[in-house]
Amino acid sequence: MKKLILFAFLLYSSTMFSQDAVATADEIKQFYKTKTYVVYDESMFNSYNGKIEDAIKLNWKLTKYEFIDMKKFHKLRKDPNNSFLIKTKVLFKGDKSKTPYSFLSLLLGNKKASTTLKNMPDLCSFPLSYYNVSYDKYDYKLGAIVKFMQNHVELTKSDPSLNNKNIMRHYNKNSEKMQDKTLYVIKKELAKDINTLKKIKKYYKGKVKIVSAEDIKKAIEQKDENVVFLHKVGPAAKTKKKRIYKLILGASDGKMYYVNFHKYKSGKRPDSFLSKDLKKLKRKN
Repeated sequence: MKKLILFAFLLYSSTMFSQDAVATADEIKQFYKTKTYVVYDESMFNSYNGKIEDAIKLNWKLTKYEFIDMKKFHKLRKDPNNSFLIKTKVLFKGDKSKTPYSFLSLLLGNKKASTTLKNMPDLCSFPLSYYNVSYDKYDYKLGAIVKFMQNHVELTKSDPSLNNKNIMRHYNKNSEKMQDKTLYVIKKELAKDINTLKKIKKYYKGKVKIVSAEDIKKAIEQKDENVVFLHKVGPAAKTKKKRIYKLILGASDGKMYYVNFHKYKSGKRPDSFLSKDLKKLKRKN
């Protein structure tokens, strides 16, 4: 199986599996014939299951769907007429620290599917958090994330030229269209040199608002077309070379405006959205 780079940069495995971020034309075609099974998290005490139910009921458009538990997933995973939206535990190939992440993955059933999800074609995977991070760090964003994942499938269906080498560049071109929107950011997710509006203006002249998680949640629920928001995935512990992901999505439609990552390094590359990121947005506006 070919190596995968998610959005052209994430080389990963889920409990040791590798997939393609940009599915083949045949896999995409097959997906539209499937029923999508949305798999509940196994933990009894979590907010994820209710939030993913709401996100799917309000936003899922591409296929018929049903909510199932992990026991049923393992019964259905080998059928190519099924697709699955499931949280996956992700480990990066070559990462000696063996740091795990949580992704939301849209997978196709496959006769050769193993219990580790190996051989299940991946239509789209999205980084939610580091593994075992509290659900409330990201569950309020699931509506926009689900929209993005559907957008991604539709995009790769309509444009066969997109592949694992150029898809990130394609998404980052969208930052040109942020100029009329307000970027919502949470202060603790910003590097110290950009943690106030005054500091931000040194690097980026677009509209920015420092907000709370509740403000982002409301913008997503109200489908505010004027808001884009930062989704940052950072490590639970400050360890050199752990990856920090930075993605900007539209609150109303889940459109991807920016995607990047860096590896943590004390002082120089903190667990934060960086001024370097703002500069990249500036060049595109």
